[in-house]
Amino acid sequence: MTCARCSRDIEQDSGYCRFCGAAVGANRVSGFGARRLFRSAVDRKVAGVCGGLADYFEVDPTLVRLAVIVLTIYPGAIFFGLLAYVIAWAIIPLAPRAPFHAAASAV
Repeated sequence: MTCARCSRDIEQDSGYCRFCGAAVGANRVSGFGARRLFRSAVDRKVAGVCGGLADYFEVDPTLVRLAVIVLTIYPGAIFFGLLAYVIAWAIIPLAPRAPFHAAASAV
């Protein structure tokens, strides 16, 4: 199996990538096949909101960050953009981190 985020080969039965911590395989879906939105625990600059949105929509996190910056500095939208980010920070739960393995740190 290949990690969608870092494109490295990982074990078939893994729930998380041992290199970047991204959820893979069965952990990407829950319940009735619906994906859940989480703030990223590993791909974060401030609070992980943009990294989480990028994981959810399966796009490059840099594009999401750029879109948020452009929408935030757009005239008249500064207050709304900052307010939306802070609300997302408060509402979206933090993604569970992959368990630490001593073997992963030796690589």
